[in-house]
Amino acid sequence: MPAADARAPHPAAPALSIVTTLYRSRAFLPDFLAQCLSILAELGIADYELVFVDDGSPDDSAAWVREQCRRQPRIRLVELSRNFGHHQAALAGLAHARGERVFLIDCDLEVPPAFLGELWAKMQASDADVVYGYQETRKGGWIERRGGQLFWAAFNRLSDTVVPPSVVTERLMTRRYVQALLTLGDRNVFLAGMMYWAGFVQLGVAVEKQHRHGPSSYTLAKRLALLAHAVTSFSAKPLYASLWVGALALLVSLANAGYVILRKLLDPASTLMGFPTMVALLTAFFGIMMLGLGIVGVYVAKIFVQGQQRPLFIVKNIEHYKPNDHVD
Repeated sequence: MPAADARAPHPAAPALSIVTTLYRSRAFLPDFLAQCLSILAELGIADYELVFVDDGSPDDSAAWVREQCRRQPRIRLVELSRNFGHHQAALAGLAHARGERVFLIDCDLEVPPAFLGELWAKMQASDADVVYGYQETRKGGWIERRGGQLFWAAFNRLSDTVVPPSVVTERLMTRRYVQALLTLGDRNVFLAGMMYWAGFVQLGVAVEKQHRHGPSSYTLAKRLALLAHAVTSFSAKPLYASLWVGALALLVSLANAGYVILRKLLDPASTLMGFPTMVALLTAFFGIMMLGLGIVGVYVAKIFVQGQQRPLFIVKNIEHYKPNDHVD
């Protein structure tokens, strides 16, 4: 991401920016906007902006927001050139938010915008730079709850960066924290890990997520892929693990070879003694070797992506209508 994206707030920067991303979000947007305006009025925040980032959504989410821009000048639409992914789109929103404080939220209403009130009060009463939401009890059925628990347990066990379990997207951040986050320069983006690696004082507030209307886009396969991506982006432990597994396999192989030779010396008639065992061990060790090479390959691929230095996102268009209909 260019350094210019982590710019200091404009002299006329609003007190608060609300940032959300759009991908198949059209059904949620009217309620989401209404609830955002309601909590802003309740908190007495008149100086604000709402930043919607279109992550190449195939529906008419961007068209709906564009129409709202014409009606409400405090709404801004940032259109990306294609679908870059949720985390990249969120970073695009943070890069274009101008507020002294920034509230990041998903627009699917699993966490209502009214949660901003609790985060705002917590930040006002503390010296925290980040106040984030987390689930005390995960929503969904047994498989979804258990899968989420295992995801964070595995990540924290394997990663060098500890992330609170069951953390959610929704968080309120200060300007200096957002600027620090935008300078990290990671091309292999796992936003939750980046947010905690950045440091600063971060406090949690419990929130109960609502059930999403419609199917979730995060399947089991996507969760497993995300876990592999997250761990390899924040830890070298899998590389060390493959080293120790290889060393153990070598010891087992040597022990088995010694056993076969000893039995042959004690019983010369057993010409095929240990042959099936050797075949099985060779097959197993070949699998272990390929696993180790695969782990190394993942890290090499990440080095390749990081070395390319391509931008995390490309902005196609920005719309922000002022009262005189002038477009920024």
